[in-house]
Amino acid sequence: MILIPAIDLKEGRCVRLVQGDMARATVFNEDPAAQADIFACQGFEYLHIVDLDGAFAGKPMNAGAVEAIIARATIPVQLGGGIRDLATIEAWLAKGIDRVIIGTAAVRNPELVRAAARAHPGRIAVGIDARDGQVAVEGWAKNIETSAVDLGRKFEDAGVAAIIYTDIARDGALAGLNIAATLALAGAVAIPVIASGGLASLGDVERLLMPDCAKLAGAITGRALYDGRLDARAALALIRAAEKSLA
Repeated sequence: MILIPAIDLKEGRCVRLVQGDMARATVFNEDPAAQADIFACQGFEYLHIVDLDGAFAGKPMNAGAVEAIIARATIPVQLGGGIRDLATIEAWLAKGIDRVIIGTAAVRNPELVRAAARAHPGRIAVGIDARDGQVAVEGWAKNIETSAVDLGRKFEDAGVAAIIYTDIARDGALAGLNIAATLALAGAVAIPVIASGGLASLGDVERLLMPDCAKLAGAITGRALYDGRLDARAALALIRAAEKSLA
């Protein structure tokens, strides 16, 4: 399992929201590229970035901050938020993003996901964000009558590299991951699933290392890292120890 730190961008700054509410943003770092350096130095092997403004606008809005991170990043980076067409996908991949996450467009235009995955094998992921099990789009502002499992199944044969599943109610709330819903999705598809939303403590990492979570590819963590509830080195050491015991 891989633990992935998150950098959420709002007006060029590194923030964390509570349940996706842009009015409940806490700024944790004015310099997102410096924050990326911190995560790399702590030993993380992958980085998750979301352009929050872009998710609402439907187009990239924090390109400067993302490009600054790319320029300094020493670990692979995945990016989501405001990516709604093939030109934007290819532009980010050309600039050095390792994996692009398609969220709203995966609902509105599923053929875009298929075309992008064919053109860029291993570099396209689908972001499924759910509130009470139902998918939400456009920066989580709109719910649609589709379940997370049903949406995930639509891409079973599309060749996507991963699904990032976020429980909106838990995101930024430090309430713990929704393990049951995440495992239900992971059990319904063959696509690797990454859990997101609510990871709050070392106990949550321990839970992810239990046998029933072996099917999960990883988890994303945000606020708990920023406010010190989750010690990065302790979490990574726990994961390495678990992996060593299985080797």
